[in-house]
Amino acid sequence: MTAKYRLLALDMDGTLLNDEQIITPITVKWLQKAVDAGVHVCLSTGRAFTSAFPYAEQLGLETPMITVNGSEVWRAPHEIYRRSLMDPMLVQQMYGLAKEDDIWFWAYSTEKVHKQDNWDGDVTGREWLKFGYHTEDDELRHKLLLRLQDMGGLEITNSSPHNLEINPLGVNKATGIKEVCKLLGLEMSQVIAVGDSLNDLAAIQQAGLGVAMGNAQKTVKQEADAVVASNNNDGIAEVIQKYIFNENASFAK
Repeated sequence: MTAKYRLLALDMDGTLLNDEQIITPITVKWLQKAVDAGVHVCLSTGRAFTSAFPYAEQLGLETPMITVNGSEVWRAPHEIYRRSLMDPMLVQQMYGLAKEDDIWFWAYSTEKVHKQDNWDGDVTGREWLKFGYHTEDDELRHKLLLRLQDMGGLEITNSSPHNLEINPLGVNKATGIKEVCKLLGLEMSQVIAVGDSLNDLAAIQQAGLGVAMGNAQKTVKQEADAVVASNNNDGIAEVIQKYIFNENASFAK
């Protein structure tokens, strides 16, 4: 194998996980090979820690993790290294936009996920990490995007074509990966970052090798250095086989 890449930063939904929310046996096998060869495998996800950790546990990972699109960096499982909090006033404004146009929303605080059906209105009494919206109305989503951009102070991405995900300005998976690199004594040039959505874009652009899944959004594919098979066809196994072990891979795209 080559020692060129030492950190494999993996998005979860649409990337590491197939559409059934499973890490396939083939992908597990190749991830284990990478770990055995000394490669650090880092989950880099929009999910909260509690939702991501069971998969890290399944893979036996004790390496750093990036959660909530980079708002949290974990030195090791259950050991927080840094949190980037969102101004509660911005959260209040974003909640107001959701109510104004009756758009489904959710928000991550450090304690739990808050949604329309459990929103208690206590904004100032919590520490906030991320806000999100979901609507399949393209026109409404574009209007919302423009209003969010006018607010300022926000990092706006998505984890599917039908949602918007908002973190504090300057907080994304790339900034999270840079902090993980510092913890591990690595450079961004030694990182392979893999993903499928706009919340993976900064990481894919700034990593030594940026890889888009076969099911990735068009912009992500355009910006990536390579495109592999989809999340339902073991694209992560292909990444490891091709770019860490320099072996020919035969995976369906």
